[in-house]
Amino acid sequence: MNKVSNALESKVPEVTLWFWILKVAATTLGETGGDALSMSMGLGYLVSTIIFGALFGVLVYWQIYARKFYPPLYWGTIVASTTVGTTLADLADRSFGIGYTGGSAILLLLLLGSLAAWRSTLGSVAVTSITSKQAEFWYWTTLMCSQTLGTALGDWSADTAGIGYLGSASLFTLLIIIVLISYYATNISSTILFWIAFVLTRPLGAVVGDFLDKPMNEGGLALSRYSASFALFAFIAIGILIFPHQPAKERH
Repeated sequence: MNKVSNALESKVPEVTLWFWILKVAATTLGETGGDALSMSMGLGYLVSTIIFGALFGVLVYWQIYARKFYPPLYWGTIVASTTVGTTLADLADRSFGIGYTGGSAILLLLLLGSLAAWRSTLGSVAVTSITSKQAEFWYWTTLMCSQTLGTALGDWSADTAGIGYLGSASLFTLLIIIVLISYYATNISSTILFWIAFVLTRPLGAVVGDFLDKPMNEGGLALSRYSASFALFAFIAIGILIFPHQPAKERH
């Protein structure tokens, strides 16, 4: 019997404006959804992390072994990664007492380590090169590190640095704009800029989510976490239906 080739069509989307819009919405949903389970429902960070972690694991397995690109599956996995990233970062920072600064530093090292191991193993960390199950494994591992790091960074800027939710949202938006300008105006690797932007969209979504549902005396709008999560979920679902989605193509 001939061995089945491990090569496959990319099952991650092409990076477009719509990709970034849905990415920010998904990261914001991850914050409100994670807080809804751990805080509003009172399950705590550990139990919530186990629940979201199990969901993320199932979806990643499904995503890796799917035969082609399914936008709902991909974005469902992204949302799962942001929710588990939220509760995992909160578990480490608050329950384990590592703190936002220490947690961000550790997660940054994990992210860089994952990228280095991925590049050493397969030779490229570009999204357009994800055409094997092994590459997908590294992609989702790196993505999970970036989502958790983004949560810690958002909490660090809003709380430890004292910038607040709106100030942090403005800061991360500015940094993303700088990355965008760099993409068009410099010769910096587009792959490097992609991963920088990918990380930065997570704390942006995290602080926007906190701004929506945190109490007014803490600088938030005190909206229901359930209502905010449902509205974001509906937006993402509609976006999946109306925005164009194509799998990323490998450049030759």
